[in-house]
Amino acid sequence: MAGVTKVKIKESAEELHDLLRKQKTALGKERISALYLLKIGHVKTIQDLAVVLGRGSATVQRWLKAYTESGITSLVSRKKGSGRPPIINTEVREQLLKELDDPQGFKSYEEIRTWLKAVEGVEASYKVVHDTVRYQMKAKLKVPRAVGIKHQEEAEEEFKKNFPNT
Repeated sequence: MAGVTKVKIKESAEELHDLLRKQKTALGKERISALYLLKIGHVKTIQDLAVVLGRGSATVQRWLKAYTESGITSLVSRKKGSGRPPIINTEVREQLLKELDDPQGFKSYEEIRTWLKAVEGVEASYKVVHDTVRYQMKAKLKVPRAVGIKHQEEAEEEFKKNFPNT
C-alpha cells in the first residue's frame, strides 16, 4: 500500500502514552501523539497522520526522520536560537560600569552614547543605551539636584548641626 510508513517505533504504546502525559509543550505533545497514533494503529499512512494532527505531510515526515535518526529525545527537545548579539557587548559593559561608578559619572544618556562612540567605537541608539544602562545594568546617572541662586552652604551646614534627630 502506497504511503504506509515504515518507521519502527521502539517504545511501547504505554510508554508513549505516559510520555505524552508528561509533555509540557504543545510541540512535544504533538510529536509524541504522532508516534502514539502510529503505534496503536489508529492511522496507517503519513497523509492520514498529517490530517489527524492538522499538519503538513512534509512536517510529519521530518518528525519521523528525526525520530529514526536520533531517537525520541531529539524529537521532543527544542533548540533555542542564539538571537542577535547585543550591540554593547560584555567587555564594553564592564568598562561602562566602571565609568558609571566614577563620582563624576555621566550627566545624560546622550553623553554615554558619545563616550561609547569615541572610546569604545560602539554606535548605539539612545533607546539601546537607555535600556542597557537603566534596566539591564540597573545603574542610574549621577545627576545632582538643582540648587537655587540664594542657596547658602554655611546655612545648610548650620541647620543640619542644630536640627534635632527624632
